[in-house]
Amino acid sequence: MVDIFHLYISAADDLDLERESLSRVVAEIPVTLGWRILQSPIHGEPLDEAAIAQAEVHILLLGSDIRAPIGLEWRLSRRVHHQPIVFLKQDVVRTMAAQDFVRYLGEQTEWRKYKDIADLRWQTFKLLADHILTQPGYFALRSNEYEKLATWRKKLDTPEKEPPALHGGIGESSVLLSPERYVPSEGVLIQAQPMGIKEKRPGRKNKL
Repeated sequence: MVDIFHLYISAADDLDLERESLSRVVAEIPVTLGWRILQSPIHGEPLDEAAIAQAEVHILLLGSDIRAPIGLEWRLSRRVHHQPIVFLKQDVVRTMAAQDFVRYLGEQTEWRKYKDIADLRWQTFKLLADHILTQPGYFALRSNEYEKLATWRKKLDTPEKEPPALHGGIGESSVLLSPERYVPSEGVLIQAQPMGIKEKRPGRKNKL
C-alpha cells in the first residue's frame, strides 16, 4: 500500500502551459493520497532516474519538437519495463526530428492526441482516476473514498469547455501532502488548498 502517488511528466519547455496545468491537476482529484510530481529538467539539472523508475504513472507530452531529455526519459522508463502514456499535441508544425520521434513511439505504443489544455486536463483526470480505481487496495482507499472518486469519475464523461486560467511560468516539481494521511512530527499542518499543501522541493526547480 502507498500513501503518495508518484507522477512523472516528460515535457519540454515549449509546452510550458501543459507542464503548469498538469502540475496542478492532481489537487482536484478527490482522494486523500499525497502526490509527488516530478517533471523533466529544463535548466540543466541532473535527471532523476530513480523518480522515473518509481513513478506509478509516467506521462510524456510532445509538441512541435523533441528536446532533451525527453527521449532519454522514454528509454529509462522502458528499461524498467514501464510504459509511459504518450500525448501528442494537435495542430502544430513539427520538426523533422519530432516527426521521426512520433513514428518511432507510434511503433511501440499508441499516441493520445489532445487539442488544447482543457482536453489534456480532461484526459489526464480520467487516466489518473481509472488508475487509482483499478487498484483501491494498493492506494489504501476507504470505501467512502472509493465511492466518491467513482462518482467524480463518471462526471468526466463531459469534458471541460474552457481551459484553466494559467499565468505563465514553467510547471515545477512539487509535493502535495494530504492532511488526512500525513501527520507532521512537529507543529501544525496548514491546509493551503482543499487537497493539501503544495511543497516546493528546495534546490530542484522544474524537475520531473
